Amino acid sequence: MAKIPPGVGPRFPQVVVLFGATGDLARRKLLPGLFHLVSAGFIPDCRIVGVSLDAIDAEAFRALARAALDEFFARRLDERKWADFAARLDYVPLAAGAAPLRAAVDRAAEALGTEGRRLHYLSVPPSGALPAVRLLGEAGLVEGSRIVMEKPFGTDLASAQVLNAQLHQVFAEDQIFRIDHFLGKEPAQNILAFRFANGLFEPIWNRNFIDHVQIDVPETLGLGRRSGFYEQTGAYRDMVVTHLFQILAFVAMEPPTALEPGPISEEKNKVFRSMLPVNPADVVRGQYVGYRDEDGVDPQSETETFIALKCFIDNWRWAGVPFFLRTGKRLAEGQRIISIAFREPPKSMFPPGSGVGAQGPDHLTFDLADASKMSLSFYGKRPGPGMRLDKLSLQFAMHDTGMVGDVLEAYERLILDAMRGDRTLFTSATGIERLWEVSTPLLDHPPPVRLYEPGSWGPKSIHQLIAPHAWRLPFERAWRSPNPTGG
Repeated sequence: MAKIPPGVGPRFPQVVVLFGATGDLARRKLLPGLFHLVSAGFIPDCRIVGVSLDAIDAEAFRALARAALDEFFARRLDERKWADFAARLDYVPLAAGAAPLRAAVDRAAEALGTEGRRLHYLSVPPSGALPAVRLLGEAGLVEGSRIVMEKPFGTDLASAQVLNAQLHQVFAEDQIFRIDHFLGKEPAQNILAFRFANGLFEPIWNRNFIDHVQIDVPETLGLGRRSGFYEQTGAYRDMVVTHLFQILAFVAMEPPTALEPGPISEEKNKVFRSMLPVNPADVVRGQYVGYRDEDGVDPQSETETFIALKCFIDNWRWAGVPFFLRTGKRLAEGQRIISIAFREPPKSMFPPGSGVGAQGPDHLTFDLADASKMSLSFYGKRPGPGMRLDKLSLQFAMHDTGMVGDVLEAYERLILDAMRGDRTLFTSATGIERLWEVSTPLLDHPPPVRLYEPGSWGPKSIHQLIAPHAWRLPFERAWRSPNPTGG
């Protein structure tokens, strides 16, 4: 087994209480992720107590966990490691109540010894979050523990404030970890390294050199079985507040005084405080054709499955620079990019017809797929006589380094950070309430939804929203194929 660098994992063994243990997220991400963290040695020792509505026993839960690994674990499954992991699993039906849950956690803690710590993970629908929190309180499992919560963190300012107030009746704010799996991705964290470790880019990371920024997360997927949930939320509540605004904060934040959770969280919150309220006139809401025919959807639904917006950060670094955000379901491609468009030179010495400016400004593009990719585009001379310019690019891919196998999946990273008490990649109550505050004009006066065809890039009016600029997606030139050998 490879030696795990110090500080990557928690110092103490962990008891994980996993609510929603038989659900889709647990099967796809959490159980495979916990298996990898335990089997690779990231966690000194671990016991997992599954909790869900299903009236099953521990053996049935182990069978479910094995089926989840067979289907979703991306690495080779070692049978000896699986047997060791299976022995760490226990299960308590939600209906059993507080006393059996406390007994199961006590058994797990006893197996770990006196130095164990508790992490509660709430992989439950919004309606199940507060009942799970109250159950933990009744079971006496709050003191000295941490709790991880999935979105949504309210649906508007009032509901977010009520949710936070009720959470704080049981857990202190420093115990609560509101998870955003987008920020757990290696490329999102690479933005911090790229900005603050390189003297080349930090001096030009401001309104004097950057023309506009795009954060674009189109999805090809539909809703699956989430139509009932989606009817109550829509693309803006589901994706923008909890994901895209968080990425925007990483792009726009000032240098923190230290690479530590407190200073980084403070700089993110400064970005949110500097955001201007979202103007409904700067928003395009869309709905794909056929959405209203899906099960659980109102035939007259005005819920958006697509959102594009322009927002501004009103501080010295970013005053006047538009940030364009786009996301939606059933779109032409599934991508996750951040694109920084640099200002063009104020005057061109190149003759007409040379091609300069014909393909837009230079862009620095981050691909937020699990394995990092970055591209910097620029104009260069086409070989041959005369002065003809073409758009060229420098590209980096994690695949080229031979280190792609070291990349942790986003949930794995975030589970480790929560166990360590590292809040860098998590959202605070203050931050989430401020984001609902700036969203209030849009939520109170949403523009009408415009229909778009599945497999398109959204309603036609997105082009007026971004004019005189253009959306980076779809790319005119595809990413170059990674070269794993580096040859």
